[in-house]
Amino acid sequence: MKIDSVDFFYLSMPVVTTAGDGSQDALVVRVSAGGYIGWGECEAAPLPSIAAFVCPMSHGACRPVSASVLGEKLDGPDDIKRMAATLAFNSMDLLQAPHTWSGIEMALWDLLGHVRGQPSWKLLGHIKAYPKTPYASVLFGTTAQQTLERAREIRAKGFRAAKFGWAPYGDNLEGDIAQVEAAREGLGADGILLIDAGQIFADDVEAASQRLASLNANKVTWLEEPFGGFSYEAYGKLAAQSGAVKLAGGEAAHNRYMAEHLIDYGHVGFIQIDCGRIGGLGPAKQVADYAAKKGVTYVNHTFTSNLALSASLQPYAGMKDSWICEYPTQLSRLASELTATRLAPNAKGEIEIPDAPGLGVEINAKTLKTYAVDVEIRVKGKTIFVPPAI
Repeated sequence: MKIDSVDFFYLSMPVVTTAGDGSQDALVVRVSAGGYIGWGECEAAPLPSIAAFVCPMSHGACRPVSASVLGEKLDGPDDIKRMAATLAFNSMDLLQAPHTWSGIEMALWDLLGHVRGQPSWKLLGHIKAYPKTPYASVLFGTTAQQTLERAREIRAKGFRAAKFGWAPYGDNLEGDIAQVEAAREGLGADGILLIDAGQIFADDVEAASQRLASLNANKVTWLEEPFGGFSYEAYGKLAAQSGAVKLAGGEAAHNRYMAEHLIDYGHVGFIQIDCGRIGGLGPAKQVADYAAKKGVTYVNHTFTSNLALSASLQPYAGMKDSWICEYPTQLSRLASELTATRLAPNAKGEIEIPDAPGLGVEINAKTLKTYAVDVEIRVKGKTIFVPPAI
């Protein structure tokens, strides 16, 4: 069969703020081929991602993403891999291309799973899917007291693990210590505590190292993204002195090589991959396999819908040792309502990966209408993009 169409749905909450909440808008992708439909989601600014698909060719190595996708054959996983390679060559100078392709690639695995009646994780080569321990992924409170209350609420809901991240962490050392202590107190002594610095230290190893004593004293499992995504040297230096606290990162990687460099040179203990950014499920699976060889724990990264959550679990579904998963608990209404399918902890407090065709997630068509952004892209007086019909 061939790819007949690729449609983009730009969705947004009525008001978008500067809060570190990636669920405030969304770019959902629908791919049609051979009478089947697949769904995906990009983790990137929607408008430039759409533009990367429809923009006019600039030159031979700067072609729109559409040139490598529309009309292409899709009969199996090898075709997805082939299109990815073609895109990397054709759109080398179109830097948004990997983000746009990520949502498309995700949708292709979903579509192919429906064709074959198999979950995407089986198509990726896994024999069975192991349940994952979810960590409630939330932002720090504006005060330590708010963080304490938030941690208590999370534990009361049955979560064994939680990650607190972003502002105000990094503002000052005293405040950061208070925030971590509050999170530990709220989770309890046996809770799995994770901290996300949100790249606040850029590449300042000394500033980040000042927090290590507090993190170790409070038995934090990992410190996530203390530095910019590609500050490999800074990661490596901090890892050498971090003690029992492991470093985590990788969500900024938009190809597998960047993630592998973070493992090899940044010496992270946990590699976190966002399928909506790295190029989809295929390269994420390659990173998961590489991490396993290096003794590094693979973790999904997602802070958006259950569509993105299910996709992020597929690449490491069959890896028993990669046991933990990110589970957003503070989603916007848009993200919460995007899917009719909800992935919720089971009676054991674990997340079971859908054993259904493709990603095993049903889209809520009403949400595509409710939160639709009215967009029109025109070039030389010609309209090259308008929102698709639902």
